[in-house]
Amino acid sequence: MAKTVPFSKEQIESIIKQYPTPFHIYDEKGIIDNAEKLKKAFAWNEGFHEYFAVKAAPNPYLVKLLAQHGFGCDCSSYPELLISEQAGNVGENIMFTSNDTGDYEFKKAVELGANINLDDISHVEYLEKVAGLPSLVSFRYNPGNLKSGNAIIGTPEEAKYGCMENQLFEGYKMLMDKGVKRFGIHTMVASNELNDEYFVETARILFNLVVKLNRQLGIRFEFINLGGGIGIPYRPEQNPVDIQKVSDGIRKEYEKIIVANGLAPIKLYLESGRYITGPYGYLVTTVRHLKHTFRDYVGTDASMNNLMRPGMYGAYHHITVLGKENLPCNHVYDVTGSLCENNDKFAIQRNLPEIEIGDILAIHDAGAHGHAMGFNYNGKLRSAELLLRADGSVKMIRRAETVEDYLATVDLAGVKEFK
Repeated sequence: MAKTVPFSKEQIESIIKQYPTPFHIYDEKGIIDNAEKLKKAFAWNEGFHEYFAVKAAPNPYLVKLLAQHGFGCDCSSYPELLISEQAGNVGENIMFTSNDTGDYEFKKAVELGANINLDDISHVEYLEKVAGLPSLVSFRYNPGNLKSGNAIIGTPEEAKYGCMENQLFEGYKMLMDKGVKRFGIHTMVASNELNDEYFVETARILFNLVVKLNRQLGIRFEFINLGGGIGIPYRPEQNPVDIQKVSDGIRKEYEKIIVANGLAPIKLYLESGRYITGPYGYLVTTVRHLKHTFRDYVGTDASMNNLMRPGMYGAYHHITVLGKENLPCNHVYDVTGSLCENNDKFAIQRNLPEIEIGDILAIHDAGAHGHAMGFNYNGKLRSAELLLRADGSVKMIRRAETVEDYLATVDLAGVKEFK
């Protein structure tokens, strides 16, 4: 699938005059069109709800944009709960799924009326003690060797997430004995998965488990949360997930298992992040140095602190040299940042057009787990986030960090007096 950008070199040059590189820029129209496509695919399920994974792009503007199109929030921490609240998503429009959770986080989730999704049966008594049990509780299921995982999230048997099947029976019985009346169930066993059948198989496993839990405990589930993990084609030769095909496959399993066993209606939930915003965010950076040693290096004004995935996972992110889209890719470069780490590279031995100092690069698919995974190693500052509106205008939705921000938590006056 050819990789293109929703802006021209001239547009970006104009933006740079006000917002210097590096910066992340998100395509509002692309995000919303994609969100509506997902909703349409699952419209057959009454009560279907997508909870946007805030961790993917924790910016209140993006979260509010999606909330205006009916998306809830999948939160895993106190700040993510606050972002959801600021964007107007409260109550059961929040799915709170965390692990190793602090008491203050549970308290805030209960205060907001969120769906509480527990990672372990020991959390039942902990939640009851620190915040009280809400009327609706779900558990995260770890299917073990019934499913394969991947490099990002780990194999289920190695992953720290979720409860084993036998623990679910104990956990739901415990909740029932404590007076909880409403129940859901959840799983999440892969990240950035491109195999359509993977999600249908996950649904099948959960649907069959719901039948078993109903027969043994008499539980009527309100929702089944199929998690996220829907991938995006980072490489041009990869194909995107066919979301309509996934939905059709899940619908067949729903009718064959849930409907056939008299358990319908049950609401289906998803909690996608990467799939929603990932393809519609770009890290824009300017080339400031060219180096020729054992390899040819392109030095940019961005670093791994702006986009961690290539250095952390060896992940591929496509690069467009603005204004040179139609030139032959007949030069081979390592595209780097300036951190004191050799894995601070956006591309290794990548075929690109001939690059000159001052060229502007757009690094694709940075709309999820991009800015969100930023850090300050080497004293590097986090970049601004911009939103390219549907009408072509640009809004800054997060300013760039300053040195003053970086040092704000240090008592500098105290340093002067320190002996």
